[in-house]
Amino acid sequence: MSSIEINGHEIEISNPDKVIFPEENLTKKDLVEYYRKISEYILPYIKDRPMMLHRYPNGIDGKDFYQKEVPDYFPEWIDTITVKVKKEEQDTQEFTSCNSEAALVYVANQASITPHVFLSKKGKLNNPDKMIYDLDPPKDEFEVVRECAKDFKKLFEELELNCFVMTTGSKGLHIVIPLDEQADFKEVREFAKDAANLLADREPEKYTIETLKKNREGRLFLDYMRNAHGATAVAPYALRARKGAPVATPLDWDEVGNKDLNAQSYNHSNIFRRLSSKKDPWKDFEKKKNGLKKAREKLNEMIK
Repeated sequence: MSSIEINGHEIEISNPDKVIFPEENLTKKDLVEYYRKISEYILPYIKDRPMMLHRYPNGIDGKDFYQKEVPDYFPEWIDTITVKVKKEEQDTQEFTSCNSEAALVYVANQASITPHVFLSKKGKLNNPDKMIYDLDPPKDEFEVVRECAKDFKKLFEELELNCFVMTTGSKGLHIVIPLDEQADFKEVREFAKDAANLLADREPEKYTIETLKKNREGRLFLDYMRNAHGATAVAPYALRARKGAPVATPLDWDEVGNKDLNAQSYNHSNIFRRLSSKKDPWKDFEKKKNGLKKAREKLNEMIK
C-alpha cells in the first residue's frame, strides 16, 4: 500500500499494482495518477454535482457496479449532496460530490474509472445547467455522427443558442448546450425532444427520435433522453472502461470536420499531449449559458 498527501489529506492507495486496464498494463496507481493530473481540467465540470461512481474493483475485464449513495467509510472531508429519490424505504440519498483534487483521487482509489454526474448542480437540482444529446453511430458508422453534430450546430445557430461538442470515449459524440438554470427538467426535455424531432424531419433518411431500435431502420437516434432529473452523463476528461483507456474529450467545432475523428481518438496516452498544445475547447462553457425562452418561441415557429 502507498499513500498520497493532497491539501493536508493523507490518502491510502490500496492495491496500487492492481491491473485495471490489462492490455495497456495500467494499474490502480496509474488510474489515481491520471485523475490527479487531470484534476484542473475535470473539476470545473463535476464540481457541486451529484456523482455516480462506476467501479471496477478487478479491472475492466472484471465485474463492475454503479454506486449512487456515499459509502459509510468515506471520510467526512468528501463533500456530499442530498438528492430526493422515489423509493419507498427512503426519501433521500447522499451522493458523492467531487470538489477538490483530493476528493477526485480518493474516488479514483475506489477503482471508479468513470465519473458520471448530474446535469444540474447543488441548490438547483431540478433546474439543469446543461442540455445534452448522446449520438451513438448505427452500425459503427461514425461519419453520420460527425454530420449530425454539424447539423445540430446549424440548428442551434438558427435558435441563437451556444452549443459544445465532445467525444464520449465510448461510441459517439455528446452535443451539450449550457443553460442559465431558469428552466426545469420538464421544459428542457420537451425542448430537447422538439429540436431533435425538427432535425429528424429535415433529414428523415438519416435521423430519427424513435426509441425502439426496430423502428430506426439503420438511422441515427437523436438521443435526448438523458435530459431528466437524476440522469447522469459522463464528465469531460473522464476515462472510459474500454480497451485503449479512451478519454471523453471536449472538441473545437472545426475538429468535427476531421474525417479521422472517432469517439476514442483521445486516450490515456495522448490526452496530456493534446492539452499541452491547445487550450481546453470548453474553457468558455460557463460564460456561454443560454436562456430557452426566446429559443422556445423560435422553435415553436419553426415546427408549425
